[in-house]
Amino acid sequence: MISSNPSIAIVILNWNGKHWLEIFLPILIKNTSNNYQIIIGDNASTDDSILFLQQNYPTIKIIKNEINCGFAGGYQQVLKQVDADYYILLNSDVEVTEHWIEPIISYLQNNPTMAAAQPKIKAFHHKDYFEYAGAAGGFIDKNGYMFCRGRLFDTIEIDTKQYDDNMEIFWATGACLFIKSKAFHKVGGFDKLFFAHQEEVDLCWRLKNAGYTIGYCGGSTVYHVGGGMLPKSNPFKTYLNFRNSLFLLVKNIPNNRLITILPYRILLDGVASFKFLSDGNLKDCMAVIKAHISFYASLSVLIKTKKQMKQSGLFVKDSFTKQSTGFYNKGILGQYFFKKHKLFQHLDR
Repeated sequence: MISSNPSIAIVILNWNGKHWLEIFLPILIKNTSNNYQIIIGDNASTDDSILFLQQNYPTIKIIKNEINCGFAGGYQQVLKQVDADYYILLNSDVEVTEHWIEPIISYLQNNPTMAAAQPKIKAFHHKDYFEYAGAAGGFIDKNGYMFCRGRLFDTIEIDTKQYDDNMEIFWATGACLFIKSKAFHKVGGFDKLFFAHQEEVDLCWRLKNAGYTIGYCGGSTVYHVGGGMLPKSNPFKTYLNFRNSLFLLVKNIPNNRLITILPYRILLDGVASFKFLSDGNLKDCMAVIKAHISFYASLSVLIKTKKQMKQSGLFVKDSFTKQSTGFYNKGILGQYFFKKHKLFQHLDR
């Protein structure tokens, strides 16, 4: 049980997601206390999502964005209008379970420095398995590559209760993100420059640099469809992932170490682009090239943002070190592709 009576707002960002709302909104309502707000933030949908909500769920609050601002900008606009102690940012393609909220809120309340946390994320279509986006909590390696307990690249683990613990992690997934509203706004929320993908990693990283911690709660489970808006093979998704991964590094790693990490990452991106081309995947190859063009065009903005964070006192610690929980002081690429360590528990320590 939650020890006090905090105000909680569950906020779903919708874009042409009537199909998902029809499936998952009734389950959410069934498994959620009436004491909590459910809010739909609509990102200028062109389907009949709004009409569906108005006709079937007239008591649910709808906040409309005039244009599609992406995941980052969309939530940023909506959450300015939401008054609650805790935000639960929930993808529209997520099935929640009974008592999914209370364990995480209690966990956050019992850890004053913890700003955000996620539940166990499992796959909706293969419910014994973890789901790609978040699994059992996010980690980062020494080269800035993200991975999860329960998911290394395309290897997804079966849930055998090996991650039923609570633990501090490096980043929590945006598919189901619990976050203290004061902490969210203190560090500036999501960066709309990301548009979509990895904006939650950037947010968690900034929170850690500001002195907060991030958590994983194995006592809460949700099931995520994944790829509900952009399928895995979509070139736009490739573009966003490659571009935003570079955004992350520039914004959050101290400059004295960035000068060695960034060239290495750019080189590996070139290798990935060539691999796409050699496999006959011209669209993804071009997506990587476009990602780099956009990155260089945005570099001055990223540097300015980083400088402002430091000047405002929100860069109080360097989280990209082996002393930081969730940081893996080896290269995940070498572990996975060369040493063939396919499971989290098999990684060299």
